[in-house]
Amino acid sequence: MAASTLHAALTALLGALACVWLILAAQTALGIRRVPHLSPAPPLPEGALPFVSLLVSARDEAEKMPAALRSMLALDYPSYEVIVVDDRSDDATPEILREFAATCNRLRTVRVEALPAGWLGKTHGLQTAYEHSRGEWLVFTDADVHFAPDVLRRAVSLAVERGWDHLTMFPDMEMRGFWEKTVLTSMAVNFLLYIRPWNVSQPGSRAYLGVGAFQLLRRSAYEALGTHRRLAMEVVDDMKLGWLVKDSGLKSGAAFSDGLLSLRWYDGIGNIIRGAEKNFFAVSGFHVLQAVAGITALLLLNITPFVVLPFVGAWGRVFAVVAAACCVFLSADAASRAHASPVFGLTHPLGALLCAFIGVRSLLLTLRYNGIYWRGTFYPLSELRRGVV
Repeated sequence: MAASTLHAALTALLGALACVWLILAAQTALGIRRVPHLSPAPPLPEGALPFVSLLVSARDEAEKMPAALRSMLALDYPSYEVIVVDDRSDDATPEILREFAATCNRLRTVRVEALPAGWLGKTHGLQTAYEHSRGEWLVFTDADVHFAPDVLRRAVSLAVERGWDHLTMFPDMEMRGFWEKTVLTSMAVNFLLYIRPWNVSQPGSRAYLGVGAFQLLRRSAYEALGTHRRLAMEVVDDMKLGWLVKDSGLKSGAAFSDGLLSLRWYDGIGNIIRGAEKNFFAVSGFHVLQAVAGITALLLLNITPFVVLPFVGAWGRVFAVVAAACCVFLSADAASRAHASPVFGLTHPLGALLCAFIGVRSLLLTLRYNGIYWRGTFYPLSELRRGVV
């Protein structure tokens, strides 16, 4: 009796998962087509392009920053500036910035010697960069992002043409090796399902998005929503900047960069795990039950159809195969968009398991240390929770 009851429960669970995955796959396949691509965007004539400030908060970026900074200073955009705030770097970052500034008058640099109370290093750096900027439009970006020469011209043109106050873009992620491709592909699928970027530009939708690699924002809109002072202690400040835009009633949009924007996020699976340590628990607002629920949902949706397949009857197998096929389809599509083999769709459950491990690790380490270490500074959990937007 117990075995038959368990069998029926598993079959019912798999049936529910199959329905959920069919709906998610259909919504994603149709919705992703509504997200605009940057490459076809016709650029505005030179005289119609506003002055833009690229703002960067950098700490210990000596390895990746030179190539990224060269790309930022080589844009074919007629009127822009680049402002880099050196957030207490201990490596060769200050010397690199001095060398670049000596040869390019577009670049302005600011050194932060001490972090004021009540600020994260990154958010304080971006606020400082804004305070030294002059642009009618602002671009918040990172010190490891590579810009194609025409990316800014096309991004501004797209935002102006759509009437958006805010445009964020998905960069191309450079992924190397089996493990990077496995975990980042699975991470991308679950991110898309959670965010639903095709709804970001819909005024009545609650969907919002902010990608740290590129956020273009009208200066007047940024000031109206309160600048980064509203995000002073917010770990996921990029996403929450997108939320503030939507919450303020401003117009936001998302686009694919089509290779015009790229970065290498972390080198190797070990660095991905360590680098994401501060983010996963922060996404839940540092609420333990919410974090546990998110990890449970991740495992239930992405792994259950694969692991229970051998233990169910005919209908259970049908439901499991349907759910698993949807997982693989979406993951293969995500891999193809990232210029990886669609074969990595088959590694989706393994990638999801690694994502769950990262989430659990983030939760446990943050609770163990009662806070997080980031950019050489320890931030107590009590302050982080008060700073959640």
